[in-house]
Order: sequence, then C-alpha cells, then structure tokens
Amino acid sequence: MALLGVIADDFTGATDIAGMLVKAGMRTVQTIGIPDSGTALDDADALVVALKSRTIPAREAVAQSLHALAELRRRGCRQFFFKYCSTFDSTDAGNIGPVADALLDALNCDFTIFCPAFPANARTIFNGYLFVGPVLLSESGMRNHPLTPMTDPSLVRVLQRQTSRKVGLVPLAVVQAGADAVRRDFARLREAGVTHAVVDAVADSDLITIGRACADLPLVTGGSGVSLGLPGNFRHAGLLPETASAGTMPPASGHAAILAGSCSTATLGQIADFEKRGPVWRLDVVALCEGKEVVAPALAWALRRLGSEPVLLSASGTPDEVKAVQARFGVELSSQRIEAAMAGLARGLVAAGVTRLVVAGGETAGAVVNTLGARALRIGPEIDPGVPWTTATIADGRTVALALKSGNFGAADFFTKAFVMLK
Repeated sequence: MALLGVIADDFTGATDIAGMLVKAGMRTVQTIGIPDSGTALDDADALVVALKSRTIPAREAVAQSLHALAELRRRGCRQFFFKYCSTFDSTDAGNIGPVADALLDALNCDFTIFCPAFPANARTIFNGYLFVGPVLLSESGMRNHPLTPMTDPSLVRVLQRQTSRKVGLVPLAVVQAGADAVRRDFARLREAGVTHAVVDAVADSDLITIGRACADLPLVTGGSGVSLGLPGNFRHAGLLPETASAGTMPPASGHAAILAGSCSTATLGQIADFEKRGPVWRLDVVALCEGKEVVAPALAWALRRLGSEPVLLSASGTPDEVKAVQARFGVELSSQRIEAAMAGLARGLVAAGVTRLVVAGGETAGAVVNTLGARALRIGPEIDPGVPWTTATIADGRTVALALKSGNFGAADFFTKAFVMLK
C-alpha cells in the first residue's frame, strides 16, 4: 500500500511533486482526478491525485480535496501532502487556506506547515517573504498572472487573509540549526496557538531539514521542494527500500509535438528559443474568442510537418496581449476557448500518431489529459527541476509519453531538451 498521499491543486504541479518523489526513490503514480475504487495502484509508494482546484470557488476546492483525502486514506497512506504552486498563487479568498483548514479538520490535527520554496527553480523564502530569483514575488512576472496575480510577497499576510486560524513563522536561523530545532519551534508555535506555520528555506538542504522535521505531521503543505525530505523518513522507519529504478520508463517513439498555453515569462522564452530551430504555429486567440475556426488550420499545418522532430502550437501571449483579450472577452470565456482549442489540437495530434507530447501550462495540461482520457501517469525521469517525463495509457488503449510543464518552470531550451532525452 502507498505510504504518502498527495493532493495537488493542478495537473502540472502534481507532475512536479511526483517527479521529486521519484528522484528520492519512491515509485510514484499520478492520477488524473480522484481515482475510483476499481483503479489498481498497489505497486506505488506514493500516490499523487491531480485536481484542477486552484482557481475554482473555495467551497468546490475543499469538497474535491476532502474527497481525494478520503480515497488516499482508504488506500492506506500514512502521511498526506497538500501541493500548491511554488509561487503560492491563489486569491485572498483561497484556495490554499480553506483547503488546508478542511484537511486539518478531517485528519483531526491542529498544526501544519506552509513552504512553497523551490530553490532549484529560484523560489526562496526569507522572513516569510517569497522571492523569485533576486526579486520579491510581487516584482516578478507573477504580478501579471492572468488568473492569480500575486502582488503581496508576504506569505504570512497572504495566508492570514485566507484563514481565521493563527499564522506564524519558522525563521531561517531555526531551519539552519537542524531538524530538532525546527521541531522545537513547531512546539513553541503550537503552544502560542499557531495552526499554520510558514517556514523559511533558501537551499535544498533547508528543505531536507524541514522534511525531516515533519516526519510526525499527518499533513504537510507546500511546493514540491519540501517533499525532498519525506522519503527519507519512511526509509528511516524501515518502510521504504532503497531503489535506483523508481523512475524507469519504456522507450518512446512516434511523432512529437508541443502544446503551449501558458503565458508565463519562462514559457514565452522557451517558445522563442524553440522557434530558432523548429516550426511554430501561433493561434489567433482573438479570432478564437470571436468563435472563428482556428483549430482546423493549425492542425492541418502541424500534420503536414509531423516527423521525427517536434512541432509547436502556441496560444501563449505577452501580458499586454492577455490583458487586451481578457478585457474584450472576459477571463472565463477566453480561458475556456483556449483550453477547448488546445484539447482539440491534442486529440487531432494523437489521432495522427503523436505519441510524445509536451504540454506547457497547468490549465492547458488539465484540458489535454482530460480530453485524451488519461487516468493515471507513471512518473519517469526528470527533464528539468520539477518536470519529469511520464507515460500514460489513453482512452483508446495506446501509451503516450507526456511531459506536463508548469508555465514558470524549465530552462530556455526546455522544449528541445525534452525530446533529446527520449532519443
């Protein structure tokens, strides 16, 4: 039976933490949505449930998360992890605080941590403030996020606006004093009535220390980075054997394609880099939102170019372009039209023989895996920090290699690197 059960609030975030667990030696399966009771997942050390709950109403996010928790408990998981983005993006109303509150209540516990730090991707926390590279979160590209703009870098303040429970801080000096010091600070905060503790971290060594300190917590919350220290706790308890094959993946061949729906700075740079060496089709998002046919010509263009090298189809845009589209058509309509278009392209590409597919953007990834009918992903090797290759059996019974990339993740040459890795 699985040891660790993860509830992730989007698809790419789920793949992110699943990849981290595989690196740490846990055989990991990611399910697309909450698995039904008949889904066999008995050969996994960790189960990651990928929800699409980051931007839905808080009440719905809570209900889905509690349903996922119940299924993970039924499957024997000993510890639980609520995974959200390393940029802590949400809204003042939720969903991070409300979901964490509900999970604590369901597990009958009174304390957990919040640590979205991911130093390998330049996300660090100091004095409770979240940095992206050298700048505060509020000065990064996240301030222009089309769905969840982040204009306050203080995690304590952001979280306190989402919960009626007391929020505290474990400072970096305590973390760097070791796991025992962190546990003592947990006890101090609990005595002071703190339920939610934001924890500083600026290096992977800090994350490992925090993970070790959380061995006895029923619930841990954070980005994927803090999961680095959790497998070692199970290993120390004699529950997890050493293994070098947790991330093995069968050889992949067939046509290759990239679908980019993210408008993050990182993804825009990756598209520009790929365009230097490969074919790119940019969807006319305005025409799409006007109800005009844009999928068919894009798909026809791609099918003429399918071969051993990937093609890229993009609905991404600059912050100004995104704002203009949203101002004209509304956030909900424009998002729905783009997701539907990317889903249609995915169906057409796979039907034409694409079996190696990279998807950029959490909302886009959710639309793609749902339309393909993938119910579970077996996690393979890491391409860049937080982004592994995976394999999935889709609705028609075929196996497809998928890389689901958070918009903000990956080096500039990520798209090229991903396919080189499969050769």
